[in-house]
Amino acid sequence: MQTPAAHRRELGAFLRARRERITPGQVGLPETGRRRTPGLRREELAVLAGISATWYTYLEQGRDIRTSDQVLGALARALRLDALERAHLFRLAGHAAAQSEEPEPLSAEAAAVPLLLQPNPAYIIGGTYDVLSHNQAAEELFPGLLAPDGRANFARWVFLEPAAREVLVDWEVEARGLLARLRTLAGRHPGDPRHTRLAEELSAGSVEARAWWPQYDVEARRGGRKRLRRPGGAVADFSYTAFHLAEAPEQTLVVYSETGPHPGRSSGRDQ
Repeated sequence: MQTPAAHRRELGAFLRARRERITPGQVGLPETGRRRTPGLRREELAVLAGISATWYTYLEQGRDIRTSDQVLGALARALRLDALERAHLFRLAGHAAAQSEEPEPLSAEAAAVPLLLQPNPAYIIGGTYDVLSHNQAAEELFPGLLAPDGRANFARWVFLEPAAREVLVDWEVEARGLLARLRTLAGRHPGDPRHTRLAEELSAGSVEARAWWPQYDVEARRGGRKRLRRPGGAVADFSYTAFHLAEAPEQTLVVYSETGPHPGRSSGRDQ
């Protein structure tokens, strides 16, 4: 199966970003003087992967060439990709089942779930982090989440809403993780205008998003813990769990549960 043009461009950019993050010393190559670009040269990576330098250059340039599982595996090993990055590489190369670019509508039954979970903050997000349903507790915990036009998008809130930097105590860690998860979802739908528009909007409005997006970090959606500043200024630890909807895997229910005030962080906004 030939890879569509959008997949090829995304594949080339991903390979280049990953090549540039590896130093010669990390793979046992000698450091030879000043380099014009960071990371490994194309020729060096090709040697490590056991493939033709010309062929690899064509691949990184987005040319229409075929790839095998064996070659992709060799590249993944040479680039030291983790399991998620390796899956991302194979998907971009057209070696994974394609998914529909059209989001499935949220059913009325699913939309009611966050309301049933009140007073625990809960919301359902789609593949581009549009908030498809949320309860009052979520709106209170994340002030400004609901835009004046009645729409909400969690990625826009994190990067473009000033209140997010107050609420998310570890803002940079949370923002980087969210952008990596968004990049993973965008990689499943290269050329999808929904993902393209969102990435452009975040990059235009946030210097951090503009700097981090080209780094091609990828991450899966999952549960975890966050330190959040509650209305009134007190910092509390929250655990959150993510559930993927069976009928629409890119739609995710996220439920928060407060685990108590954070030690030494409960006295207000000056912390």
